[in-house]
Amino acid sequence: MDYKYIEQLLERYWQCETNLEEEQILKLFFSQENVPAHLQQYKKLFADIKSLQGQTLGENFDRKVLDRIQADLPVKAKKVTLSQRLKPFYKAAAVVAIAVTLGNAAQSSFKEQREEDYNYDSYQDTYTDPAVAYDKVSDALDMVSKSLGETARRDSLLKSTQRN
Repeated sequence: MDYKYIEQLLERYWQCETNLEEEQILKLFFSQENVPAHLQQYKKLFADIKSLQGQTLGENFDRKVLDRIQADLPVKAKKVTLSQRLKPFYKAAAVVAIAVTLGNAAQSSFKEQREEDYNYDSYQDTYTDPAVAYDKVSDALDMVSKSLGETARRDSLLKSTQRN
């Protein structure tokens, strides 16, 4: 047997689009003994709904709810000690101390470790010929000059493209 209509009603029921007559059809269908296996899971739900329909609230329900709402519960004062008041400051100080320690450790680990030699008596010339030393210094200064020139050109090109 095709239960397409019941499945459509169930789909509309879950989307809250059924009217009272359609819900009554579902309740009657699921109150039967022979319900297909794929719809068996909904049988208990509709049986529970049917059993709960006749129940109402007692006459003294409103009085009980109002008594609970209006009941004066005693307010107990909580003692706060000095150490409890200062606990957030201790935590903040600990966080700052950890951050500073980690920052110093990171800074010292990224620095180049080199020993400064201030013993000027131990210095000696590396070049015996002054012309060779002059050529080496001249080549180094030319490389620096070219590098600065290229950087200046790149910066000027970048600025001109940003203006456009």
